[in-house]
Amino acid sequence: MTHSPRPPRRGLLAGLRASFLTGLVIVAPAVLTIWLITTVVEFVDSRVMPLIPEGFVQRFLPEGYTRLDILNLPGIGLIIALVFTLLVGWLAKGYIGRSLIQWGEDLVARMPVVRSIYNGLKQIAETVFSTSSTSFSKACLVEYPRPGLWAVAFVSTETKGEIARKLTEASGEDRLISVFLPTTPNPTSGFLLFVPESTVITLDMSIEDAAKLIISAGLVSPDPDRPGQVRGGKRRRD
Repeated sequence: MTHSPRPPRRGLLAGLRASFLTGLVIVAPAVLTIWLITTVVEFVDSRVMPLIPEGFVQRFLPEGYTRLDILNLPGIGLIIALVFTLLVGWLAKGYIGRSLIQWGEDLVARMPVVRSIYNGLKQIAETVFSTSSTSFSKACLVEYPRPGLWAVAFVSTETKGEIARKLTEASGEDRLISVFLPTTPNPTSGFLLFVPESTVITLDMSIEDAAKLIISAGLVSPDPDRPGQVRGGKRRRD
């Protein structure tokens, strides 16, 4: 009876390297998240607090405190910026607020360079922070760039208008949908495709999980046993 040879044992350096990489995967995201939050808070504080009049701050301070005391508290500027943004959003819902915003946008529209920058940033903000039903509805698989090769995409809407009419006449398909096919690792760029609904495979994973899969180039995949959780793409060797 023959025995299969045992796999060679990993050396000390290989074990240390594996442990270091595992620790790096855990520590790096946490450190980067803390660093990013701290940087944003410090940046907002340094820009907002100098704009607050000293008399206005002193009026709301307890007795014995000075303006420097409140300036040294981290996050105060961020809180003020959040309250200001909330107030602007609340005012924008009213008639006067909408009129002022429309007047401001009309004024910006007359400025050649500023107009392009503002419209681009506004479009990005509306896409990222949109809470309406115009966002992507589900993730899917489409054959791209040729039959037999599949890519992850996002279902946008049902194709309508002239495009739907002419494609229906050309292909004979009754129902066409518009899908956005993002690129890896930058999902903000991609291709708009009009495909027959019958050729699209709908995925159960969420939009967020599909985006993580695309950004990581397949290294991070959703965990079907724990919805909303992801797992690394590498498998452990037995």
